[in-house]
Amino acid sequence: MTHQNDIGIRAVPTIQQSGEINDLLLTMRALQSVFWTGRSTRSVESGGTISHNDIVEAERRFERFAPLLQQLFPVLAESNGKMESNLVHLPRMQQQLGMQSSSGALFLKADHALPIAGSIKARGGFHEVLDYVESCAMQFGLMPNGDYTALATPASREALSKHELVVGSTGNLGLAIGLMGAKLGLRVVVHMSADAKAWKKNKLRENGVCVIEHEGDYGAAVAAGRRESMQKPFSHFVDDEKSSSLFVGYAAAARHLSEQLTDAGRVVDKNNPLFVYIPCGVGGAPGGIATGLHHIYGEHVHCFFAEPIQSPCFLLQMLFESGEFTGYGSNPSVYDLGLNNLTQADGLAVPRASLLAAREVRHFIGGVYTVPDGELFRLLYELFVSEGIRIEPSAAAGLAGPGQLLNSAAGQRYLQRHDLAHLVHQSTHIAWSTGGLHVPDLDYSEFLSQGEAMTRKIE
Repeated sequence: MTHQNDIGIRAVPTIQQSGEINDLLLTMRALQSVFWTGRSTRSVESGGTISHNDIVEAERRFERFAPLLQQLFPVLAESNGKMESNLVHLPRMQQQLGMQSSSGALFLKADHALPIAGSIKARGGFHEVLDYVESCAMQFGLMPNGDYTALATPASREALSKHELVVGSTGNLGLAIGLMGAKLGLRVVVHMSADAKAWKKNKLRENGVCVIEHEGDYGAAVAAGRRESMQKPFSHFVDDEKSSSLFVGYAAAARHLSEQLTDAGRVVDKNNPLFVYIPCGVGGAPGGIATGLHHIYGEHVHCFFAEPIQSPCFLLQMLFESGEFTGYGSNPSVYDLGLNNLTQADGLAVPRASLLAAREVRHFIGGVYTVPDGELFRLLYELFVSEGIRIEPSAAAGLAGPGQLLNSAAGQRYLQRHDLAHLVHQSTHIAWSTGGLHVPDLDYSEFLSQGEAMTRKIE
């Protein structure tokens, strides 16, 4: 199936950048992995619009809703309504990746196992639903005496059923919005792109969510959802490209991670750097997490975003923001580079980056790297063999980060530029696993088969 952007298929363009960037773009077009870190030093200040108070308010909103979530979802009883994931040490996977102990310690932030939605999108998606429901509840008096558990009553569900949530998604955000919204009684419509897996659509329909399928890509699904929502009263569009509510929901993950690092005895300061590798689609989830971590650790955290080789939209946006990629407008598309946006990493199949996310992180992001699909399957397979952990292909992208940073010329230049090379042995590396809890056994078996084949090919 051919994907189209919002102005149709373009002829393969002639790259007219110069020097080093021209070489980088040609390498990207040739479908080879790249590791980009930019030329300037990172700024201590974020330079964005999301404040520390915005993030704190998102944390408090999750706390206010915890009693209700515990009541609605029995799986959250043990955590008292808090929705968090484990930080898992990966000594065997570190060895499998060829990382010496002198390279630091490797961990997995296991958002693939987040309760209910089973992906990182539960963070931002749930927050936006709760943010919207809280606003409605206060407006219509659905929480007498500030009792959030009242939102679980039939009367509340009846009142909220007049309201609608609409979202465009490649799969995981749709799951998060759909599962939470439907549980609270709202009508939910999810516009799914062609990349979305059938099982994700089926799971939504099984939970009473309306799923509209599109032949186009993520951008087409978002545009269709936006148009539909604008035409209806009491309809709220969850805008994955522009929503600050989604963004701060992701950013709220940083506080708990900092506590987990402390519990694990991992120090983060000028002598003990933290490297975080996060799969990236439109950029909201990694952008939010990076922003939250930056507010806590400042220049001592280095976040790198991971994209498929056919869908490096955030890398293109970073090149534009740095003035290195011009001539294709302020929000360039992977189609502008002659790429097709086709990847097995369905959650990352996005042609254009979120301008909100890009402009929040452009002053402090460590860099962006790309990964071929075959490598995603190989890493998925090796994580299962070494640690017994099941993830989906897009979630494996973060595991490619340490090797890219430590073994590439661009990565070594980054370490030297920021005076980190002599500190690597004291560093902490975190690969963020973004989805996979609900992958059907049959689908996962196919993932493993492809990963095993790639491993044998390399051997």
